[in-house]
Amino acid sequence: MREGLLPATVATVFELSTSGEKARALTELLGEIFDPTETAISAFEIEEGVTTLSLNAPWKVEIYFAQHPDEEAVRDLLRPIVGDLVDATPFTTVNTRDWVATSLDGLKPVRAGRVIVHGAHDRDVVRVNDVAIEIEAALAFGTGHHGTTSGCLLALDAELKKRRPRHGLDVGTGTGILALALAKQIKRKVVAGDIDAIAVEVSAHNARLNHAPNALDLYVAPGLRHAKANRPGHFDLVFANILAGPLRQLAPAIARVLSRDGTLILSGLLAMDVAGVVSAYRHHGIYLVSQSLREGWATLVMKKGGAAPRPRHLC
Repeated sequence: MREGLLPATVATVFELSTSGEKARALTELLGEIFDPTETAISAFEIEEGVTTLSLNAPWKVEIYFAQHPDEEAVRDLLRPIVGDLVDATPFTTVNTRDWVATSLDGLKPVRAGRVIVHGAHDRDVVRVNDVAIEIEAALAFGTGHHGTTSGCLLALDAELKKRRPRHGLDVGTGTGILALALAKQIKRKVVAGDIDAIAVEVSAHNARLNHAPNALDLYVAPGLRHAKANRPGHFDLVFANILAGPLRQLAPAIARVLSRDGTLILSGLLAMDVAGVVSAYRHHGIYLVSQSLREGWATLVMKKGGAAPRPRHLC
């Protein structure tokens, strides 16, 4: 379950409102149980303009199913977290044609620094100096719009204003947007991998769609368990836009492949998860440089080596 890679077709949607704490619990639970090619989850704050996460703030959780699920089994799974709310919440059946149309309507152009993520229907908004990434609506609901993706793109823009990385890695690449954004700007191939073979196929498709068929060096494997990624001290820029639990587990492996002066951009975690993730990486000599919060989701920029600097908080 990753933002930006919903099932290619969606049959059923289950939506409910809850607190930030319970939204995190739902995200972590469903991410461990369901097949990411068949089910996806999106969680975001309902109130606009909120920049700090309250455990009791209103959040909306949307669960997408490629096939109609066993409703009672899903309710039984969610009830320990959100209580009887699940019994009053209906499952919504989605017509495939309506789903694609909804995706198209939702895929408005999104700018993050020089990068603009857009659908084919918005090619005319691309300016001369834009780094344009085109996404097919049926495969890209949410891509670039979610706080994690846009947060990473903005962090990349800030990094490129200071230095030009030579060797990039995108762990859990999903649709390949972050890797493509980097490859297009540094004019070098970027290693990108995912545990899900379909995600890697989508990434390859997106590279071809964006006239950059050789921009990504793709692999299918959990985390960094592949020769293309497991290269000690090699990568001077690493992305990992996944969930807080896997981010903590990957700390030793990422620390091993990050170069001495390398930059790490992490996202996919809620504000309440930041301290635990920062602590996990600090144990491996990687320190927080800055953090931003978008729609309740945190993006961390971290550096290897030296003493821990005072982190900057960005909007």
